[in-house]
Amino acid sequence: MKKILSCQNPLIVCLILAVLLGGVGLNANADFDEGVAAYERGDYATALREWQPLAEQGDADAQFNLGVGYAQGQGVPQDDKAAVQWYRRAAEQGDAAAQYNLGLMYDKGQGVPQDYKAAVQWYRRAAEQGFAEAQFNLGVSYAQGQGVPQDDKAAAQWYRRAAEQGNAGAQNNLGRMYYTGKGMAQDYVYAHMWANIAASHGNKNAVKGRNLVEKQMTPPQITEAQKLARECVRKAYRDC
Repeated sequence: MKKILSCQNPLIVCLILAVLLGGVGLNANADFDEGVAAYERGDYATALREWQPLAEQGDADAQFNLGVGYAQGQGVPQDDKAAVQWYRRAAEQGDAAAQYNLGLMYDKGQGVPQDYKAAVQWYRRAAEQGFAEAQFNLGVSYAQGQGVPQDDKAAAQWYRRAAEQGNAGAQNNLGRMYYTGKGMAQDYVYAHMWANIAASHGNKNAVKGRNLVEKQMTPPQITEAQKLARECVRKAYRDC
């Protein structure tokens, strides 16, 4: 089974198809896949018609996809309140992507009154399931003290968990924390390493950060940081 994933955070721009294992019957699975096929060819109205009955029967993937359709105005008039309703139904079933998107809606005040505490609650539920974007946003929440008491150590911990999954924003922010010494001991070598890795993923802020920290480093330190970056990439960002 496939599910449409839509990331609404302006820092995370994506529209991808993720392959998931489905637990519904064969007919429902066929209907779901027909919806995915329609979505992929740009026939959003047909896609939502295929998913609607499945969503009403409690299928979390279909509920999530309806939320995306209403949020994006694809196949239906754009309606944030309807998007929130469908995200919530999927999120309450444990769907991490729906939990993340519901957190975003609370964070931005779209379809619901803005509520940072509620946003953090939903980010946390998705983050604890390993959803990297939610881990990153939870780190931002702790760093800024929005919805939770300001806590640089907690921010660094969540940034690291997202960074280890390849999230460039988290890698950049983790490097910045090494540079400033917030939430951890100041270390220009590791600041450069994480900025360099994030920059390789196209993060423009990381390019600026890498150039900034280099001004504080000796040539041997830069060489060491570049070596650590290569090793970190080989280890798939784990234990860096």
